[in-house]
Amino acid sequence: MFFTCAIHLVHLSMNPQFQVFRKQITQALKFRLFLLQKLPSAFFAGLKIESFDEKHAAVTVKHKWFNQNPFRSLYFAIQSMAAEMSTGLLCYGQLYQRKPAVSMLVLQVKGSFSKKATGKITFTCNDGAAIEEAVEEAVKSGNGTIVKCLSVGKDEISEIVSEFEVVWSFKTKKIRS
Repeated sequence: MFFTCAIHLVHLSMNPQFQVFRKQITQALKFRLFLLQKLPSAFFAGLKIESFDEKHAAVTVKHKWFNQNPFRSLYFAIQSMAAEMSTGLLCYGQLYQRKPAVSMLVLQVKGSFSKKATGKITFTCNDGAAIEEAVEEAVKSGNGTIVKCLSVGKDEISEIVSEFEVVWSFKTKKIRS
């Protein structure tokens, strides 16, 4: 008898605590409490995590009275907030309880808008691998690194309403004596 085995290699994040962070932050109540405590404007705007793993993150926001502009669409700052969060979740997951500790900072945000944003908008970033690589390089080298992330906002019929480029920097924190 001849048996064929397929071996599937699962890529595990270089940060062993990534899955702990993912499990905690994707619990709706814990996420809402986190927002209320750390990002109250995101809490009131209604940001929610739709999906999140090591490779991608999707954050949703619904157009409503509280977050609209005078043209009855989603205010650009709310779109920017959701886009930044879709990239930031991936960054934070790579840094969560990491030894040595690594700091993160947004250096730049660029946005472009192509359609009126109404209804439920989903911002998706698929740059998890690039983020992991930049964080690992910062840890190994001790130097700061940067990564450019793209977050694409789509409406309920999958039409692009906006795109954001978010540039993050990472640097290993110095141990103070």
